[in-house]
Amino acid sequence: QVQLVESGGGLVQAGGSLRLSCAASGRTFSSYAMGWFRQAPGKEREFVATISWSGGSTYYADSVKGRFTISRHNAKNTVYLQMNSLKPEDTAVYYCAALLSVDGSTWLTKYEYDYWGQGTQVTVSS
Repeated sequence: QVQLVESGGGLVQAGGSLRLSCAASGRTFSSYAMGWFRQAPGKEREFVATISWSGGSTYYADSVKGRFTISRHNAKNTVYLQMNSLKPEDTAVYYCAALLSVDGSTWLTKYEYDYWGQGTQVTVSS
């Protein structure tokens, strides 16, 4: 079992920055990959970014590449999403998720992740 709790969401103007955090508990944090997804009203939950257990590999959605950075601190059992140059279209509920087994996984779809947090709202005003 893995428990995930996100924090750091809020209201920000376009062009601003936010840093989301996701605190994990349960299984050894350094043994699994982590991802961030987001879901806007009326839309499907979509992939944002993912990071390997060591932090050595990261992948991003094209829509956030160059603006968002995913990182993790295994000693603190926490994964982060630094979001810069925010746009109104980034407005969504952001979820962190744990991927326990990367064997055969693309890392990119919500169906492959095993545990989810409750989400944190990010609103970007124009």
